Amino acid sequence: MKNILVLIVVSTMLSCTFSNPEKKPNVVFLLIDDMGWMDIGANGSTFYETPNIDKLTSEGVRFTQAYAASPICSPTRASILTGKNPARINLTQWIGGPGNPDYERNLPLEEVLFPEIMQEAGYKNIFLGKWHLNNRAGEGKFWPDKQGFDINVGGHFRGGLYIKNKYFSPWNIPNLENGPDGEYMTDRLAQEAADFIDVNADSSFLLYLSFYQVHAPFSAPEDRVEKYLKKQKQLGLTDEEKFKEGTFGDKTFTYRTKQDHPTYAAMVESMDMAVGKVLSKLKEKGIDDNTIVVFFSDNGGLNTSEGIPTSNAPLKYGKGWLYEGGIREPAIIKWPGETKPGTVSDEVITSMDFYPTILEMIGEPLRPDLHVDGKSLVPLLKGEKEKIHDAVYFHYPHRSNQKGSPSSAIREGDYKLIVFFNDNRQELYNLKDDIGETHDLSKELPEVRERLYSKLEKWWDDVDARFPKEYKKP
Repeated sequence: MKNILVLIVVSTMLSCTFSNPEKKPNVVFLLIDDMGWMDIGANGSTFYETPNIDKLTSEGVRFTQAYAASPICSPTRASILTGKNPARINLTQWIGGPGNPDYERNLPLEEVLFPEIMQEAGYKNIFLGKWHLNNRAGEGKFWPDKQGFDINVGGHFRGGLYIKNKYFSPWNIPNLENGPDGEYMTDRLAQEAADFIDVNADSSFLLYLSFYQVHAPFSAPEDRVEKYLKKQKQLGLTDEEKFKEGTFGDKTFTYRTKQDHPTYAAMVESMDMAVGKVLSKLKEKGIDDNTIVVFFSDNGGLNTSEGIPTSNAPLKYGKGWLYEGGIREPAIIKWPGETKPGTVSDEVITSMDFYPTILEMIGEPLRPDLHVDGKSLVPLLKGEKEKIHDAVYFHYPHRSNQKGSPSSAIREGDYKLIVFFNDNRQELYNLKDDIGETHDLSKELPEVRERLYSKLEKWWDDVDARFPKEYKKP
């Protein structure tokens, strides 16, 4: 499947028109970077404004218990494209992060990604934005255009724009020409996406818009920031009680308890504006009724380090942790004519599930030999079935930049067990009764703890999970 002729073009070379007389449904996949579960209005945010995303929820299915495979970006991004848990392919760390245990630095080319299957089915595919699935040495060799995308706009090894104000042109990154000085990256990606739709409206396409937003550095156009500075004052959100001190083992850290960061809010709204531009273009071209839209985030909101810009409350902590704040994500699927608009689902789903779901929605056969850990959500989307997973698993055996400790977790039903490797600590929570993971039940319910640990151990063996060098399994 890798011997596919791939057309390599840069972002401005969108003039070639493709056609597909069968006109299978288009797919628009909107992947947000570092966006927390509570960062959209539909999930309860009262400070950030996301009218376009909220409208999308009214047109599709909003999932309240959707999980990223990892609390860190690169592993989750790999899980979406491969349908496999990151532990199974040993891509468990953000690429460029510390390597204890060691991990894959490039998404292996032998993995067959769902865009490749769509490409073989006649789709024309564009990738826009953050890739972060190869290292510097893998530049050009492991880019999106080598793995199922005809066009790669901006995808390269970096996981963020890093340098202060580099959301504004000149960006000086591959595959995306610098814009006029001061052009905002998120606005530019939205325009590139709209241009692609203009040219390819008569064909079947996959548009994979992978935002750099809302990852650090925190910057946005001044007028958008000013709006939220005023809102912050109007709501009286300037008190210092918004921060609290947390502890984990011998570590102490600060975390945010309220959403009131003006620049972060402006970044969220800028991303929402970009989503609105893409959705409006679909409607303008008359293809919105034949376009599937998926909205998701790669990990929880940044809550315990690096600027502490958002709060995931009532969820605990955020990015870099296997507590709910680090892995529970906003998720929406719009499938015109098939899903009941405005549906809210409380069923557990994972980032691996998008692969088989998209295949089934576009009429392609499932490939369980490929998407080993993903389950199609089509029965759930059609209201024919409720439970998709008996249990879901997470494995992040690294120290995170956000103070998180190497850990693994299993969720089965309402119970969730987290195993922390440094001190072999186990914490058990009933998420139905305690969504904030405040009351550890590991001593009160030893039989539940032991049963879940036994399942987690078996899963470790099944996926050949790696562990920190100093960890010795009991």
